[in-house]
Amino acid sequence: MEPIRNPYAPGAGQRPPELAGRDRELDAFEIVLERVARGRPERSLILTGLRGVGKTVLLNTLRSQAIGADWGTGKLEARPDQSLRRPLTAALHMAVRELAPRHPSPARIDEFLGVLKSFALKVNAADTKLKDRWSPGIDVPATPGRADSGDIEIDLVELFTAAAGVATDVGTGIAVFIDELQDLPAADVSALCAACHELSQTGAPLIVVGAGLPHLPAVLSASKSYSERLFRYMRIDRLGRDSADLALTLPAHRENVEFDEKALVELYERSGGYPYFIQAYGKSVWDHAPRSPITADDVRVAGPEAEAELAVGFFGSRYDRATPAEREYMRTMAELGEPTTGGRGSRGSERPDGADADAVSTAEIARSLGRKPASLSPARDALIKKGLIYSGERGTVAFTVPHFGRYLRQNPG
Repeated sequence: MEPIRNPYAPGAGQRPPELAGRDRELDAFEIVLERVARGRPERSLILTGLRGVGKTVLLNTLRSQAIGADWGTGKLEARPDQSLRRPLTAALHMAVRELAPRHPSPARIDEFLGVLKSFALKVNAADTKLKDRWSPGIDVPATPGRADSGDIEIDLVELFTAAAGVATDVGTGIAVFIDELQDLPAADVSALCAACHELSQTGAPLIVVGAGLPHLPAVLSASKSYSERLFRYMRIDRLGRDSADLALTLPAHRENVEFDEKALVELYERSGGYPYFIQAYGKSVWDHAPRSPITADDVRVAGPEAEAELAVGFFGSRYDRATPAEREYMRTMAELGEPTTGGRGSRGSERPDGADADAVSTAEIARSLGRKPASLSPARDALIKKGLIYSGERGTVAFTVPHFGRYLRQNPG
């Protein structure tokens, strides 16, 4: 069929033509926006899940909802080697700029921007290299003594309180969206929790919407014990069969193309219901199918091309970032997680949460490699830092990427 009309869009954070299976999350956030607009207290929101399940897409969609409700919004992506101050400054600057045209007092906006600049410039306090100097691009003087103590927890509470005050003035809210939240430095995670805690106690109209890997709740809990009650957690998983079918059939139907039932069965089996994989297979099948309706034979012909693209762009690019020792660790994880014939309850069988393989014991990995667990800690910690594996429970590890274990087993060496 005509490639130009291909509706499918595999890409990092790229919204699919049909955002299927996420109505629960969208409806819940709509309630949050309405409650805050009426002065009701609400918790900030945390989205967690494996890579490829559409967390970033959903985060962007929630931001669009907030913009539609006349909220001020800003978004940032956390990085393990960067303080929260710089990207948060840019995000809040954008959020307040969105509210400024509706604010009755330009002087009040300038007052907040002075606090924001004061917060931002504190990042330079310990800099000694000229290349590290940074200007936040705010055209008002910094306000000395506001959000510039150097203690990120104190400063962030003061900054968020000031930002919420601006939102209160115009009868709306501010939402800060943070992707890859688990990558924030520990001190910044603690500060973020403290600031959200303060806001929740006062009912201030500012919320944080974070997204991250499955172990993000544990990261937050390790920072502040009350984080379990501070946030509303939503696990973002692979799509069920009906939603996966809709993600494929509705965009095709708009182009007057249909799938037969056996093709949809084959596509679900290959994609596992993961949104990124659904788009990748859908795009490849469309390009290979000679006519409508698309059949199971079309899927089988196009499948190898989709898998080859995933092997390079989705799996291979991640594997290439690992050192030889880290690759050995991951391959051992894959072997230990290999599916068995013992049924769904066997080790390595597919879990209800959609992960490719069960979490593997770190002690079992050490035994398989004939090493002491402590000697493997550097490889494990480096893989966690690179976002390739995570530790959901003490003494276990699992891949952050769905089907990654299967990829390693099918591509030895």
